[in-house]
Amino acid sequence: MSIDYIAILDYDHLDNGLFLKTFANAIANHKERGLILHSDSEYTERIMQTGVMREDARVRAIKDLNNRLVALFADEGISAIGLNGYQRELLTLSDSGIDVDVKQLQKLPEQPVLLLSSLIYSEQGNGPVSAPLPGVAVSLQKALNIEHTFIFTRSDDSEIIKKELPESLKNLSDREQFIKEHVPEELQESPRPARLISANDFRNYPNFKNSTILETA
Repeated sequence: MSIDYIAILDYDHLDNGLFLKTFANAIANHKERGLILHSDSEYTERIMQTGVMREDARVRAIKDLNNRLVALFADEGISAIGLNGYQRELLTLSDSGIDVDVKQLQKLPEQPVLLLSSLIYSEQGNGPVSAPLPGVAVSLQKALNIEHTFIFTRSDDSEIIKKELPESLKNLSDREQFIKEHVPEELQESPRPARLISANDFRNYPNFKNSTILETA
């Protein structure tokens, strides 16, 4: 099983219907195989309003979102395998960090898209826990030797009004302000290098035009 890239869907983007529609359309345009990594969204808060504790609500939200994203992709004609990281102990949180069961992943059918949640198996808790997206992404990058990781622009109008992004942060005088404005808060400590891009421009992959490489500081 070969994977060409990781695309990370963060908290805010998972509750943005316009973005998700554009993102799914972009994925449908790809010939390469991607791994879509996601966590939870504002949906967690809505579950909590019914009286569910936060951690339980987050677990439930992530599971539901995984199913919803598979359905969304199906509407766009995309065949996707939806999995939570704790299933089959694909991803395990141990004292040494996050372990990836590469052999199990390699046994999965050769579908175009793998949709994987950040809900991983905890050895200490003997059950699923929600792990931070950057840490899960780094573990997957290393274990599966994936070269490209994408995160998506924070600006609400980025899918409507086309914005020109710099090729890198190296020559930006307002580097920190750029990160604050354009990179989702959850991913400002994202795995590096990663590419910042809009969903509209992501449809052009493997062309990297109008994306910003977020190199290690």
